[in-house]
Amino acid sequence: MFSYSTITQYHNDLLSGKYSCTDAVQYYLQKIKEGERLNAFVEVFAEEALHIAAELDKNRKAGRSVKKLHGVVFAIKDVICYKGHKVTAASKILKGFESLFTATALQYLIDEEAIIIGNCNCDEFAMGSTNENSAYGKVLNAADETKVPGGSSGGSAVAVQAGMCMLSLGSDTGGSVRQPADFCGIVGIKPGYGRISRYGLIAYASSFDQIGIFGTNIEDIALTLEIMSAPDRMDSTMHQVPAPRYSEYRSTDKKYRMAFLKQAIEHPSLDKENREKILMLKEELSDDGHTIEDIDLDLLDLVVPAYYVLTTAEASSNLSRYDGVRYGHRSAVPTDNPEDFYKNNRSEGFGAEVKKRIMLGTFVLSTGYYDAYFSKAQKIRRLLSERINEIFQDYDAVLLPVSPTTAFSFGETDKDPLSVYLADIYTVFANLTGIPAIALPLFSHSNNMPFGVQVLCNSAQELTLLTLSDMLMNRKKRALSEPE
Repeated sequence: MFSYSTITQYHNDLLSGKYSCTDAVQYYLQKIKEGERLNAFVEVFAEEALHIAAELDKNRKAGRSVKKLHGVVFAIKDVICYKGHKVTAASKILKGFESLFTATALQYLIDEEAIIIGNCNCDEFAMGSTNENSAYGKVLNAADETKVPGGSSGGSAVAVQAGMCMLSLGSDTGGSVRQPADFCGIVGIKPGYGRISRYGLIAYASSFDQIGIFGTNIEDIALTLEIMSAPDRMDSTMHQVPAPRYSEYRSTDKKYRMAFLKQAIEHPSLDKENREKILMLKEELSDDGHTIEDIDLDLLDLVVPAYYVLTTAEASSNLSRYDGVRYGHRSAVPTDNPEDFYKNNRSEGFGAEVKKRIMLGTFVLSTGYYDAYFSKAQKIRRLLSERINEIFQDYDAVLLPVSPTTAFSFGETDKDPLSVYLADIYTVFANLTGIPAIALPLFSHSNNMPFGVQVLCNSAQELTLLTLSDMLMNRKKRALSEPE
């Protein structure tokens, strides 16, 4: 039976004749069928994936060299454009819309002979932390189907968690890759702002959004990140300095200087067992010879309010284009009034969470409230950026939790919607400051759900992030292999 561990091993198996790309695609299509109840996929490109796999097998047998992602099976979030395929952001407003072009980052993967197996479910327009806000229904966590998978990239996370693909792409505006990775027990990276092109990514909040990667090991993620980080003239916000060769990162015995945010570890929202295991990791890292220190971030409780003021303001602007005129949902309610026409289209097309954020964003941008909310949030963002620059003058990385708790039950937050927003307290910091961050699945809770730790590095320091993450993941492997 087909099995997968890393891209390197997979390519060795292909070249030795043990497996073919067709074997891989057939295996994953079967896994998708078996896990259909999880609702991770919006659409599966079965015939297309099998056709591409057959072509790759033919070319390889003919002696052609294989490219870096030859036959690697990816799934993509339903906010990433893929020419000739539907992209709806899990919203009725875009029902039936077919993309006219392919997102640059995705095209880079395809150019290296990756196979795209399907489009994954998500929270509508990437707005949510549970994957319950989707026109296609909720996604179930494969570790416990009564629990949420996290959001907004819940479908992409579950696709990797349940073995329905090798890697997947999501988007991270305030934790939408790292939090579902944490809830599903896999690796999820949000590169720094400007590292990967956003051209072809449906925008939620343009100064926060970043395409991210889900996988099961650092090696695969490093190679994927390297390929996706190539320059793109279609995105002027990208870094002008070429990215390092992330795939050439090496495990090292270097002793790092790592900071733990005191307010994050001591925050009352953090689950007791989560706190205990993170503190245990802190002690172990110190015993290993790393420099570990506690630092203060007095602005921690302001990051969530600042984030939601700024992102909803940008969402209000970005989503104004969806009106049902050129494409998407158009109301069947007859009217001769243009204003009613737009109202009907948008009221019927958008879900409750999206409407809530559009209205909040419009409010904070309105006359009389702009200075009171938006301007103050921008000031907080600047203060946070200045503070993180100071921190990284003394430390290689900052470690903190990913989420206050493990995955919670469906409907648990219905009576207190604010609690969902506050649960983003540990992830939105990296988006506000534009730095790279990764969620690593290091622990298991007594409730049998996975959780991990989040590592943050300075802007443009993804290579350090990957090397340090590899060290932490290897520590976990050694601990699991040691006899009790």
